Formats: sequence, C-alpha cells, structure tokens
Amino acid sequence: MTINTEDLINSILESLERIHYIKTDEIPNIDLYMDQVTTFMEKKLKNTTRNPEEDKILTKTMINNYAKNDLLPPPVKKKYTKEHVLLLIFIYYYKGILSINDIQNLLKPITDKHFGKDGNRDLEYIYNEVFALEEGQVEELKKDVLKKFEVSKETFKEASEDEKEFLQIFSFICQLSFDVYVKRLLIEKMIDGLKDKEVDKKK
Repeated sequence: MTINTEDLINSILESLERIHYIKTDEIPNIDLYMDQVTTFMEKKLKNTTRNPEEDKILTKTMINNYAKNDLLPPPVKKKYTKEHVLLLIFIYYYKGILSINDIQNLLKPITDKHFGKDGNRDLEYIYNEVFALEEGQVEELKKDVLKKFEVSKETFKEASEDEKEFLQIFSFICQLSFDVYVKRLLIEKMIDGLKDKEVDKKK
C-alpha cells in the first residue's frame, strides 16, 4: 500500500487555506472587556486549531499571565484597546514555537516604542506591514510542502507494501519537522541577537 496521495494532499491544502490573518478593520475600534476579547479571538481563530471543538484560543487566565510576564500592557479600567488585541494575535502565533521569555524579548521593543503611540509608526501600521506578506507566504508554503511530499514518495521503495505507507508518511513528517527545527533555531538566534543589542544600548 502506498500513501493515499489525493487524501493527504487535499488535507494539507485545506489546512493551509484556513490560514489567514485577522485584518485590522475586523477588530472593533472600541475598547473591549476581557470576555469580549476572548469571544472575538475564538470567533476569528477557531478554525486554525487542531481540534476546533475543544481547543481554546484564549482564556482569562492566559491574558492575566501575559500581563504578569510583561507581554501585554495592563488594561485601562478593565478594558482592552485595539492595540491590546493586535499584541494578543502576535502572541497567539508565537506561543506555539517560542518560549514566553523569547516572546517577551521580541515584543518588548515593539511595545515600548509603538504601543499607544500616535503617528505613522503605530502598532497597527507594524501589524499591517507584517501580515500583508501572509498571502504570498501561504502560496510558497504550499509549493514547499508539496515538494517535500513528492520527495517522501520516493523513499522506502524497497519496503513491503504493509510498511511502505507508514514509512513514507514518517519520511514526510521528518522533512517537515527538520524544517521547523532549523527555522526555530534561526528565530532563537535572532532574538538572542536583538536582546544583546538592547543590553549594549543600555550600557
């Protein structure tokens, strides 16, 4: 038995198609209470989770922990601004691959310089610049994933039919995992470099 190409490819493409960012004009321009923030995030990002019926996007405990760890500025009179929501979206995407400490080191300079600031370089501007790249990235991801899939189908050709399907899927997963591993190392090195640069500035 070989990998069921049609089913696996369709599943991959469907997952990638569900990847989309929350546009700034979708975020309310009024300040929100915590319950409203969690409801908004659940509605917008639910379909990006592994188990949409069970997985929680954001909880009150998470928000409180982010504030305690200086990832999120405190709310004003228990209300969260549009910029708070933007930061929570960044945190949501980072937390799957980075430690809380790394997220803090990455976001703190952004928060210090751009949160609650008027002008052309506010947090909304930064968010829009970064996530405007998303559409092109998804298309490139599709090509890369499909290329790795085709490579995996060429492995373990001598295996028995009973083993081949599992071994080829295992090969595919290993390729994807190595790609994630290398990119995570790169991200961590860059964050360490940014942290060292900030320390040098203070000195």
